[in-house]
Amino acid sequence: MMNVLRSTFSSLHVKNFRYFWIGQCISVMGTWVQRTAQTWLVYEMTKSALLVGILSACQFIPILLLTLVAGTLIDRYSKRKILLLTQLGFLILGIIMTVIVYLKVVQYWQVLLIAIGYGILQSFDTPTRQSFVVELVGQKDLMNGISLNSTIFNLAKIAGPSLAGLLMVQFSVGFCFLVDTISYIAVLLGLFLIKQKAVVATPSQQRIWSDIKTGLAYVWSHADVRLSAELMLIVCTLNYNNNVIIPIFAKTVLHSGAQTYANLLSATGLGSLVAAFLMSYMSRFGLQRNIYLFAAGGTAALQATMLFVRSFGLAMVLMVAIGFCNMIFLNQSNASFQFSIPNELRGRIMSVYVLLNQGTTPIGSLYVGGVMDVFSGLWGFPACGFLALLLLIPVLISQRRLVGRWLRPSTQAD
Repeated sequence: MMNVLRSTFSSLHVKNFRYFWIGQCISVMGTWVQRTAQTWLVYEMTKSALLVGILSACQFIPILLLTLVAGTLIDRYSKRKILLLTQLGFLILGIIMTVIVYLKVVQYWQVLLIAIGYGILQSFDTPTRQSFVVELVGQKDLMNGISLNSTIFNLAKIAGPSLAGLLMVQFSVGFCFLVDTISYIAVLLGLFLIKQKAVVATPSQQRIWSDIKTGLAYVWSHADVRLSAELMLIVCTLNYNNNVIIPIFAKTVLHSGAQTYANLLSATGLGSLVAAFLMSYMSRFGLQRNIYLFAAGGTAALQATMLFVRSFGLAMVLMVAIGFCNMIFLNQSNASFQFSIPNELRGRIMSVYVLLNQGTTPIGSLYVGGVMDVFSGLWGFPACGFLALLLLIPVLISQRRLVGRWLRPSTQAD
């Protein structure tokens, strides 16, 4: 048992990573409280699935536009300093959102502007956090650090929506934004406590566009990374729109309110958390690309199956399963991008990962929001699941030789 625990949490023996991990746990939980409350607030204000989709798009469009530029700057400057600036920015936006909600002057356009602000900061924050892990834990514990870093997001997905539902019912939506604002203090404190002996930064005399092309060329020229990118483009665009689909599904299919919405989000978080700890333990075996392929198809198939769900209990079970597949897919996508890459390119390559993970979300958000407005909330998950399956088939067939290598567990391609 002790050996299992040591294997699962090996990277936490590094003090700097502990500071980073604990601070992020608190901060990201606050972010999920904010996201849950914000989505519910907008749907209550507008009663429109499409407008909820536009809200999500506004938060992620800046990532689509800026994250590749952010990757070049991440490679040039101290990642810790970049994170201090982005987290301070999140704190300021949290204060603004809290004030306008408490003063009861909040309007839809204001929420959209704040969402754009969050998106701009996330364009720099997310790839920086992803590429910062190796500086804290080293190459030896990188796979474990990636997996444990994933648990941050999924601990938050469990606790955040549940806490948001409780706070909305017991206090108010505004109180959720206050909690989010306070949570950023934890990550700022963690970043201040980190002491690095060496900072990985490579000043460049090249133009930003030249640096961007270098990162993109690396992804394109390495077959395993390129196939991962193609899978992410499909799966992340279509199958990661829970924040748009679930509130409408809860309201129109299950005929329930904020607590059911929070419970369904928490169910996906529970599945993701189980997968994150499982992948943390399995990180000692290296990349698991056979499992990666099954997770890509599994999450799309499960979402297609939601067409037949009408009960809260069955919805909760499938949300756990979807969360489990989603986490394995993202975990292995992250590992595939970071596996054996040069440190001086890490920011640029991880910016491509973040672009595919979050930057394409506006496309999926607008698509699924429009589908649910035209048909109903029942069609949110199936419309994404069936289209993802349809698009995955030609990609896997065209790369069948590489897929064959991935399906053999003993073969680990670089």
